[in-house]
Amino acid sequence: MKLTISRNELNEAIQHVSKAVAARTTIPILSGIKIDADDRGVTLTASDTDISIQSFIPKETPDKTVATIHSGGSVVLPAKFFVEIIRKLPSEEVHMEVGDRFQTSITSGSIDIQLVGLDPEEFPILPVLEEDRVFSISGDQLKTMIRQTVFAVSTNEATPILTGVLWNLQDDVLKFVATDRHRLATSSVPCEAAEDLRFSNVVISGKTLGELSKIIPDQDVLVDIVVAENQVLFKLDNVLFYTRMLDGTFPDTTRIIPTSFRTELVLGTKVLSEAIDRAYLLSREEKTNIVRLMTTDSGGIEISSSSSELGRVQEQLAVDELKGEPVRIAFNSKYMLDVLKVVDSEQMFIGFTGAMSPIIIRPKGDSSLHLILPYRTTN
Repeated sequence: MKLTISRNELNEAIQHVSKAVAARTTIPILSGIKIDADDRGVTLTASDTDISIQSFIPKETPDKTVATIHSGGSVVLPAKFFVEIIRKLPSEEVHMEVGDRFQTSITSGSIDIQLVGLDPEEFPILPVLEEDRVFSISGDQLKTMIRQTVFAVSTNEATPILTGVLWNLQDDVLKFVATDRHRLATSSVPCEAAEDLRFSNVVISGKTLGELSKIIPDQDVLVDIVVAENQVLFKLDNVLFYTRMLDGTFPDTTRIIPTSFRTELVLGTKVLSEAIDRAYLLSREEKTNIVRLMTTDSGGIEISSSSSELGRVQEQLAVDELKGEPVRIAFNSKYMLDVLKVVDSEQMFIGFTGAMSPIIIRPKGDSSLHLILPYRTTN
């Protein structure tokens, strides 16, 4: 293999695929990035067996030549060094040549680097998926849905299924659900798909979705999604992102979401977020993060928290709408702040069905829904 390639395009492709390099592995080949060169261009691949990412660099774009392939071939290079060195090369052109026993020469400007490569034949083969179950969604929508749900996945590996986000596609609506048993986040968008394309209990690791979100470009693009038996493939321009589904059955969360409320509250997102943030300063000192919310006789609410060492904070907030019974409830302020960080709407609805029943948060004009379980407190 011998080629000359633009450093910027090579570096961008490396940054994409390096997200799938195995961090700790007993299989040396998985700590590398596979490079394939042929008459179409250069393909980079990395895999940790749970996720695999492939990025293709075409020889030419409409406005310039990106790569010149003098001779085709393949090699696997150690990712840890390869990622860093390409990013720090001084020249815009990178020359690569693979010699005997996969010894690889990389030159750029006055720098000459010799890397010990590995046999590409040992690299895992990417899964071949039947692409009959495919649908498309805008990259912006997909990133938003991930952002609105992934923070609520469990970090406890004892229940692996809850470390993922549940995907359901029914009646042209794509829905994400995440829960760690103390809180729940959902997000839905209309999604046109083939009439026979329906699925449920597709669960994808929250960590994986976080990596996928970083790869989706900021400019709006369509992402094609292929759902196979135990794999999901995301196709974005010149990047293919494969992930394995999590094994197990995701719990039915529909029964814990109340449909009617004893107390209903509408107020500004920013107003509540700033008040909770101030109350959190004291509540975190107690290691419990407990903040209390209660309705007031004046038709507003009071946010309060206390610390045995530091004291107490109380704040009265005006609301846009309040109806129903008086309520006094305690909850984890960190969980509430996590929700408020992902709410894009200026106003939000909060529903209560009692001091020990789930709190429901729905941003106005948004299809997301959040649930937080309250705390039982002695006072």
